[in-house]
Parts: sequence; structure tokens; C-alpha cells
Amino acid sequence: MLNRLKKGDKIGIYSPSSPATVWAYERFVRAKDFLEEKGFIIVEGKLTGQSEEYRSGTPKERAEELNELLRDPDIKMVMSTIGGTNSNSMLPYIDYEAFKEHPKLIVGYSDATAILLSLYAKTGITTYYGPALVPSFGEFEPLVNDTYRYFEQYFIDEIELPYEVPMPRFWSDEAVNWLKKTTEKTLYPNEWITIHDGVVEGRLIGGNVNAMYGFIGTQYFPEIQHGDILLIEDCMKDALIVEKNFAMSKLHGVFDKVSGIILGKHERYDGLGTGKRPLDLLLEQLDGKEIPILAEFDTCHTHPMIPLAIGKKVKLDTVAKKVVCVEPWL
Repeated sequence: MLNRLKKGDKIGIYSPSSPATVWAYERFVRAKDFLEEKGFIIVEGKLTGQSEEYRSGTPKERAEELNELLRDPDIKMVMSTIGGTNSNSMLPYIDYEAFKEHPKLIVGYSDATAILLSLYAKTGITTYYGPALVPSFGEFEPLVNDTYRYFEQYFIDEIELPYEVPMPRFWSDEAVNWLKKTTEKTLYPNEWITIHDGVVEGRLIGGNVNAMYGFIGTQYFPEIQHGDILLIEDCMKDALIVEKNFAMSKLHGVFDKVSGIILGKHERYDGLGTGKRPLDLLLEQLDGKEIPILAEFDTCHTHPMIPLAIGKKVKLDTVAKKVVCVEPWL
């Protein structure tokens, strides 16, 4: 069982794909300062401040940055700085045995899905779909404080089970200047949407569907089990790509096994004039399967973000529009 995070703990950061510590340096510093002001010690991976244009280093270099953090018994949590596109190229070089020897909280989202799911697939140790340093904690008020409150509840506070995942009152995917706060984000009233009434309970599995496309069907992807609850989300894709990625899941038989689906909000989605939302395209791929779905969920790229444990049981209630954690995740 992993221990809860506490003030004074060390959080190691690594860059599995995009070198945001270079191209978003001011935002990186703001995010680092934010968590340090909360009382944590940030340990920078060796590729911090390094860039090879679209990536922070070669696949082996990026894996070794992560491996050094995994091998360090004094680091309590490892958090990705941001996502990108090609974290899957690291997978053959990760030290999975080091993670078994020194289990720790591994958190991130987006393209870091490849790291989270491969670590879980190879070790059976829970990983966490949750905030990444630069995009989540380099934000401006008020939503950065909401994201931190959910992070604190999930990883620091003593929470009694069952834990009902809170629905934020407001959310936003509005793009604003990352370097300087010039305007306030537009906040939208929140609403979760459900399709097909049902109450199902199962192991949570999934993450960013575009990242999953890069390694599903390999030894690094967890075997989908009958009864699993599938979490899927994406960002800044158009309807063409969303359909392709949902079809990928269908062709791999994922929808034949899962008992429920949690579909995250899609940041800055482009329907290409079709009028179809991601939920509509998902229903096309389900082809009449009446799987309970909760859509517009906030474990995704929009702000604020709520963490969830990969590999732990949740209850999905589409009648009450609830996701409830029923198994200890720490």
C-alpha cells in the first residue's frame, strides 16, 4: 500500500515527451513555485531545461530520467511536467523492477498515459491519472486552486470510503496567455451527462485515448478485463481523429468487455462542421451496445482536474450521475 503525500515530501519531475521546461519556462517556474509554496520539495529530472525541438531527449535518455527518479527511495511522488506525443517510445527502456522495488505515487495525464499504463501493466502497482506540473499548476487563479484542492483531497487528506468524486461547480478550456495573466478565463457552469441508466462497479482503466493508440495491443498495455470501467479523454482533436481513436478501441474489443465508460471533457474540440460531439462519435462506435456512460467528466485536459487511480475499483452510477471510489487507492 502506498503512503499518502505530506508536506516536506519530495516530488520528482520528468519530461516524457514535450520539453515544456524550455518552451514554457515561465509557466514551469510558476508551477514549481506553486507546489514549493505548498511545502513540497521539487526534484528536477536531469532533462529539465533540455530540448531537442519536439522532445526533451532521445527515448533512452527520457527513460533514464524517469528511471533515476524511480530508483530514488527518498522521492515520494513522480509527476510528469507535461505530455506531448511520443512517450510510447520510452516503454522498452523503463526500469519496471525499480518501480517494484521502490513503489511511489506516479501521476500525470495526456501522453503520459503510456507511462502510467505500462507501469501498471508490468507491475500491477496503481498509477494515477491526475495533474501534470506545468499545465495543471502553472495555471492562474481561480482554477489552479480548485485543481490543487482535489489533488490535496486525493493524495494528502485522510478520506473515508466510499469517496464520491466531486463535480466542480465551474470549468474552462479557454486558452489564455501562459506567460502573463492578461484576462480572466471564462468559467462555464458544470454538468455531467449520462447515457443508458445503470449502476456498475469495476476496475478503472484507461486515460488519454490518442496516447493509447500508440501502444494498445502490446505487452505494455494492460489487458482489458470483463467488467472494467473505461476512462477515456482527449484534447484539441477534430472529429476525424476522435472517430479514428474510438474505432481503434472498438477494433481491439475494448467495448465488448467494459461495463461502463467515463468520457472526459474534450478541450477545444473541433467537430469539423458535423455538429457531432465526442459522445456522439462514441455512440456510433458502440453500435447499439447499451453501456452506461458518464460524459463531460473532469478527469481530463480541462480545468480544474480531478485525479483518479488506475487499477482501483470505482462505482459508476449513471442514474445519480456519480463516480464513487470504493477501494482504497493509498
